[in-house]
Amino acid sequence: MTAIVVIAKECLPGKVKTRLHPPLSLEQAAELAAASLADTLAVARSLPATRHILAFDGVTPPPEASAWEILPQSAGGLDERLAAIFDHLDEPTLLLGMDTPQVTHELLMPVFTDWTTETEAWIGPADDGGFWALALKNPTGALLRGIPMSRSDTGAHQLRRLNEAGLSVRLLPALTDIDTISDARIVASAAPHTRFARTFSGLRTSAQPGAAELRAVDPLSRSGARS
Repeated sequence: MTAIVVIAKECLPGKVKTRLHPPLSLEQAAELAAASLADTLAVARSLPATRHILAFDGVTPPPEASAWEILPQSAGGLDERLAAIFDHLDEPTLLLGMDTPQVTHELLMPVFTDWTTETEAWIGPADDGGFWALALKNPTGALLRGIPMSRSDTGAHQLRRLNEAGLSVRLLPALTDIDTISDARIVASAAPHTRFARTFSGLRTSAQPGAAELRAVDPLSRSGARS
């Protein structure tokens, strides 16, 4: 009995992945964000969750979430918005971001099979010091409210909060979440089968500074995958 929540923004130019501009145009950055979200939703949909929820900041949810519960994000900073999600739920809950399209069904399945008296929380650390996933057996927003977000020590603060609350915590593998064009290259190379990688590979350079960096990217050939 575990709910899964994906937290996401509507993938509109200028609203998502703006740190990819340049070398990407704002339209390309939004296209890449939409691909990342679609991959994440596909994996989440494959998991044996009792509820599939999109915590959404926007007007029009993506078609991949057409059968999902839509939970509008609350106001406030990211810690407040995440806390509100966990306050809304009363069953074991796994929260995922939209920026790790390389995540897999197999990687997340332990969260759905290994809730025991010795496992009360899971956290997936991100390579930039944040976290890409958080699962709580007994969700409560107090475990997130006040955590400094979008910093190189965010994950450490969150793990410390869980430990100080006396929870037994298990770690998911560390993943790269996508903030910069270098992150996008790493993720596309690591998961060439994804819509994200195909979209990234197919992007055409824009006439902006930094376009040469994007031109050099070929995630499929770098990974050794065959089409």
